Parts: sequence; C-alpha cells; structure tokens
Amino acid sequence: MKSATQPVTLGLIVGNRGFFPAHLAESGRKTILKVLEEEGFRVIALSPEETLYGSVVTHADAHKCADLFKRHRDEIDGVLVTLPNFGEERTIADALRWSGLNVPVLIQAFPDDPNKMTVADRRDSFCGKMSACNNLRQYGIKYSLTTLHTVDPESDSFRQDLARFAGVCRIVRGFKNARIGVIGARPAAFNTVRFSEKLLERSGISVETLDLSEVFGRIQRLDNEASIVKEKLAQIERYVQTAGVPQESLLRMAKFGAVVDEWMKETELTASAVQCWTAMEEYYGVVPCTLMSIMSDSLMPSACETDIAGTVAMMALAFASGKPSAIVDWNNNYGDDPDKAIIFHCSNLPKSIFVEEKDVQAAGGLIRADDIAVMDFQEIIAGSVGKENTFGTIVGRVKAEPFTYLRVSTDDLNGRIVAYVGEGELTNDPIKTFGGYGVVRVPRLQELLHYICENGFEHHVAMNLSQVAAAVHEALNKYMGWSTYWHKG
Repeated sequence: MKSATQPVTLGLIVGNRGFFPAHLAESGRKTILKVLEEEGFRVIALSPEETLYGSVVTHADAHKCADLFKRHRDEIDGVLVTLPNFGEERTIADALRWSGLNVPVLIQAFPDDPNKMTVADRRDSFCGKMSACNNLRQYGIKYSLTTLHTVDPESDSFRQDLARFAGVCRIVRGFKNARIGVIGARPAAFNTVRFSEKLLERSGISVETLDLSEVFGRIQRLDNEASIVKEKLAQIERYVQTAGVPQESLLRMAKFGAVVDEWMKETELTASAVQCWTAMEEYYGVVPCTLMSIMSDSLMPSACETDIAGTVAMMALAFASGKPSAIVDWNNNYGDDPDKAIIFHCSNLPKSIFVEEKDVQAAGGLIRADDIAVMDFQEIIAGSVGKENTFGTIVGRVKAEPFTYLRVSTDDLNGRIVAYVGEGELTNDPIKTFGGYGVVRVPRLQELLHYICENGFEHHVAMNLSQVAAAVHEALNKYMGWSTYWHKG
C-alpha cells in the first residue's frame, strides 16, 4: 500500500482533434509535462514516437493509451486529461474505458488568446471541454474539474487545482484495500462508536480485530529485556517528556506498544482504534494514549474508544494533507461566542500538533509554557481506577493554525456511509484545562452543530492542521460514493 506522502503518479491523456492546429498539442504537452514535474508528479504518457505528438486522436491511439495505462495500472493514482485544442472526445473516453482504471480523472482545458483566433492558432478548448465531459458522463466515468473552465497550466490557479487533485488521488488510493485494526471491544457505555464493518468492507476497507486478553497474554510472554521492548521504551522517552511518570508505567506502555506494533506488521495494518478504557487501566495499569499518539504522528492514525469510523476520517485527512490527524471531541462552548468552541480529548493527539516553545514565545503571553505537551496521568479515569493506573496520556494545547475537520459515520439503517467536512481555525484564546485541548473558530458553527445533531453524528471529529476540505469532499462524495456535506463559511 502506498503511503500518504508517496508522490502521486498520473496517467496523462493529451487531447487533439485532427482538423485543429496540431502544433498546439505538441506545445501543450510539453508545457503540461513541465508543470507536472515542477509540482512533483510522476507521469505515465504516450510518447511522440507512439502517436502524433503523444496525443490521442484516432481509435488506434486510444488503444495504445489504454494498453499503456493497463501496464502501469498498479502505479497510476489518477488521470489528467489536457485539452490544448478541442480534442477528440470519444477517443478520450474510449482510452479511459478500455484502460480499466478506476481512479480520479481531472479535465483541464487551455485558454485561447483573443489575439490568436485565426484558424492557425485557435484552440476551442473552451468548447471541447464540454464535449469531453459529456462523453465521460455518457460512459459513466467520474471526473473532476479545474476551478476555472479554461486555465493556463503554468498559472497559480492550475497549480492549486493540481494540489487539490493530488489530495483526492491520495485519499482514493489510500482507501483501496485499506486495513484497520481494532484492539479490544467497544467500551460498554459508549454506543456512540458503533459502526458497520460490512459497509466499510464494501468500500474496500477491511477491519481486523484483536482482543485485549490476547494482547495481555502476549505481553506476559514478553521479557522486559527483549530488544523490541527496549526499542519501544527508548522511542517513548524520545517522543515526549516523561518526568514524574513511574518507570514501571513506562515499561508497561513499551510492552503494550511492542505487541501492537508486531501484530499490525504481521496483519499489514496501517491504522487502528483502541479500547482505551477502562479494562486497560483496571487490568493492565496504564492508558495507551502515548502509543496511539506515536502512531498517529507517524501517519498511522489511531483513534480512541474503538472508533473505527473516526479512524477512517483521520486517514482521509492524513492522505489529503500528508500531515498527522487527531481525534477530538466537540466538547464545550467558549463563552457566548456562537462561532467558537473548545475541542478536547484525554489525550492521544499526535505530538506535532501541540504547541512548542516557539509558539509560546510568538503568542506574547496568550499561551503558557505549561501548554507544551508532556506525558501525565488521565484525570477523568483516575477518579475511578486510581491515578497510579492511568499514566500515559499526553496533555497540552493544540497550535493556533487553520484546520480541517471531518466526521465519517456508517449509516447502518440506510445502508450507506455519510460524512461532513469543513474548515476553521484554532485560536490563542485563553483556556486552561487538562488533556489535549484548543479553542476553535468555525464559521456558522451553530448551523454545523444543528446539522450534527439533526443527523445523529457522533461527538468525535477528526482534525488536521491543513486546509483540505475541497479535496476531501471531492474524494469522498464523488469517488468513494459517500454522502458528504461540506460546511462552508
């Protein structure tokens, strides 16, 4: 399975129509390839030796293009159709159909120059794009559009389109044959995180289970001096400040982490969700938050409370942005500001989203040094199982940056997967509490909260310090077929 940060590989189709200026296909192909290289894409495309200027015009050209894409089907994450002139709409659609690819497709059309409207230089791509889209629609091929109907490939607008499309491609490829592990049973008092394995399986996402009793059994057979335990302990101590945490608790975390790592490697899992309370604390004596934080920070998302649907949302955001995702609660109002709220978890948030020393200095006193993440005990559960059994949580404040939020849910009653997505910003508004926390501002927040409650969504939401709502919405709604609401400001 490709990682969230692996470069995107695009199949390129250069459209061309025989009675339009063919030199435009030649120059257009060169321009597109130059821009794609500059933006970090790998490209699979016909060469000028295989067809006229490497474009697709004839029936035979469509077969050549389809055969090329078939040979590279395991590499191609998406297809870019570029129209330097009107283009042969049927051969474009045939090439895509015959390739057998089931990947996102982006349609781009070159703009005409009003000073070059003679038969020698006129493109008519403006019109040709409509014809190409019409044919793709007839063929049942899903496709994406650029922000502007016609756009210069070297413009900032098109480069932004490419960045968004890359996010779409990474999400779709990431969910192909995805495998997520669920460790332990759903907390008995938490119906909220129920989900349908069957609906996820239909979307290509498999769930593997591991009972906590089996984890504890494997831990019992694991020697304290085992190399995997020592390596995990060293990783934990490098990852976060552990002053005041008992050594015995750190050792327990290391052994738990080593077992989980081995299981995930054996079963080829790239994400997880964990039963983090209360069996873990009562029968093993730690919380697994730090271990989950380490995984999420390494772009292997791990959600609390066996929230597999939450893990799926974390994955989508990580695929789109290449950055770590967190799972949090929409938790509290912030005074009487209707567009602000407090997000919170106990927490297992990835370390890289917490404030650092430089953030404290830049905030000019609005945030404090004790907002920097450290390992501590879990204050909520400590009241029932004892402080000594709850070390391992990471407490601190989330950075004041723009963010994207996403919730995915399996709507079992209607046999579908649904989601909502949007963007907001984390602020430096004063707040001091425990766990992982931050103050957010979301435009029209009250409308969003009504939407969440009216549609029965969970209080958990995935978040990512990026702005990728457009890519997420396009990928989930159009290509994954999940009914996704985009809450815009």
